[in-house]
Amino acid sequence: MQCHKNNLISHHKKLCLITFLLSLLSTFPFSQTFNYGDSLSLSLLYFEAQRSGHLPYNQRLKWRHHSGLIDGLEQGVDLVGGYYDAGDNVKFGLPMAFTITVLSWSVMEYQDQIAAAEELQHALEAIKWGTDYFIKAHTHPHVLWAQVGDGETDHLCWQRPEDMTTSRQAYKLDKDNPGSDVAGETAAAMAAASLVFKKKNPHYSTLLLEHAQQLFEFADKYRGRYDDSIEVAKGYYTSISGYKDELLWAALWLHKATENRSYLNYAVKNGESFGGTTWAVTEFSWDIKYAGLQLIAAMLPMEEKTEEEKKILQQYRSKAEHYICACLNKNNGANVKRTPGGLLYTRRWNNMQYVSSALLLLGVYSDHLRSTNRALSCDIGLVVSEEILEFIKSQVDYILGDNPMRMSYLVGYGPLYPTRVHHRGASMPSYKDYKEFLGCMQGYHTWFVRHAPNLHVLAGALVGGPDEKDEFRDSRRNFAQTEACTYNTAPLVGVFAKLHSLEKNNSF
Repeated sequence: MQCHKNNLISHHKKLCLITFLLSLLSTFPFSQTFNYGDSLSLSLLYFEAQRSGHLPYNQRLKWRHHSGLIDGLEQGVDLVGGYYDAGDNVKFGLPMAFTITVLSWSVMEYQDQIAAAEELQHALEAIKWGTDYFIKAHTHPHVLWAQVGDGETDHLCWQRPEDMTTSRQAYKLDKDNPGSDVAGETAAAMAAASLVFKKKNPHYSTLLLEHAQQLFEFADKYRGRYDDSIEVAKGYYTSISGYKDELLWAALWLHKATENRSYLNYAVKNGESFGGTTWAVTEFSWDIKYAGLQLIAAMLPMEEKTEEEKKILQQYRSKAEHYICACLNKNNGANVKRTPGGLLYTRRWNNMQYVSSALLLLGVYSDHLRSTNRALSCDIGLVVSEEILEFIKSQVDYILGDNPMRMSYLVGYGPLYPTRVHHRGASMPSYKDYKEFLGCMQGYHTWFVRHAPNLHVLAGALVGGPDEKDEFRDSRRNFAQTEACTYNTAPLVGVFAKLHSLEKNNSF
């Protein structure tokens, strides 16, 4: 549109100004203030959408209903409960356990901030929904039921969890069919959760710790990859990194929970042979735990440690700080890539999981540096805790809408967010409103392929997010970008709480 000077027609001037401002918005980065408290509330609401089993009276998401009520019945064990990991209806043990570990870590580190935001009860309920299930699944010291359902049959159906007709076969690990990665991660989850409940529910905390110790002993005594024992897990949650990282990860969480030196000795003794002091990584995820365990070891106090222990812990710290520096783009060489808009970018499929998990580690280590009055020494200069915090905020703001697409990748937050999330339950009519059975193919032909938005907002879900060019296509078919997972959102609970507290106290 051409704008002409005309003092007699003022609205022309206004139109010119609006056009000019719009051109500026398309030229310069988008910037706005964000409500981290709302983000925190949404993130905890998401876990209610992923619940399997008999839903409680205080369920807030009313479009979900009871599901998976005969899980384990065929095998003579009660496996009702737990979480669906993403937009499908399988209960995968490895990502579920990792979700509870990092969610517990979030709550443990930022419990006061979560409580101040009046969300602590919801956080505890989210953790307990997972740990209650793990207690059921751990039926013997050397038996862990690690999966219910399988991806092969499940992915042939687009069906609400309330209507499931796919296989609900349960798969177990035992001494003849080991799975040190899942058993180790479940031990870590229960140890981390025991710390969260230590004051709130001491009896439950003790129970969790007993299970954690038994599971670690099982994982260590009968070593093996779980996907060699449960082959249907391959192609969905393949344990690419193996199980040695989970053994170290579990040992360090048990050391935190018990203060028993035997677990520290385990991490020291096996640090080199298991890769803890030798693997320099640039990602942290449900599969690869090295950065997380290295960071926990790096924060252990050096007092009352032997010279050998100090030496090994220093090696752990070196690798932990390599990861932190990689996220900050401060290494000479091995750094985490970034999109043109500045988002950490690891890989095309569900990239946001690597962003959110990185933010939790960065937040925890930033706090550690500040409390110990230290700076981080990267290849490219020193980094103080405030610089890490600024970077965390930039990544969170990108997630919430300060990005080239102007879109919030946290579903339900802000004016623009993904509305066609790859999620069976959210895309279809609520069971409470529409009790007629919806079959496998009926779901595909009627609800999966439709262009219209999902019928329900999957509030608090963090979707896979944009590609390496900051581009995003909102389509159920585009599951690499539009599917959300529990382990995407779990690390952000603590991060949102931290930022909300800082904002509330005008600490930015």
